[in-house]
Amino acid sequence: MTVDSIKDGIVLDHIRAGQSMELYRILGLDELDCSVAIIKNVQSKKMGRKDIIKIDAQIDLDLDVLGYVDPGITVNIIKNARRVEKRHVELPKLVRGVIKCKNPRCITSTEQDIEHVFRLTDPKNRIYRCIYCESKAK
Repeated sequence: MTVDSIKDGIVLDHIRAGQSMELYRILGLDELDCSVAIIKNVQSKKMGRKDIIKIDAQIDLDLDVLGYVDPGITVNIIKNARRVEKRHVELPKLVRGVIKCKNPRCITSTEQDIEHVFRLTDPKNRIYRCIYCESKAK
């Protein structure tokens, strides 16, 4: 299989195998007017299998979202067909607007304009809790 290189854009690498479609949805990549390539189950010496997303445009990415979905992702910034920057993401302390609280008694369930915010409470086990009701994210 051949996937063209990109001249100016972003490559999300080292995504856990099977997570690329979730990232595609959460980041709203379907709304872009540029080419987006999703490469699934690529062989990797380091990970066994991985996914890659190539975005043929410079866009603002929410690194907190990337870190929440998969803290092992590498973000490569491409300009003039060369990687000019490489960023590693990590688990964010707060996640806003990505996870929805499932607690029916939480204020976010009854009030429409309140943003869903979760705080990292257990980094080892990647556990996030709602800042309003302390419910664990699922």
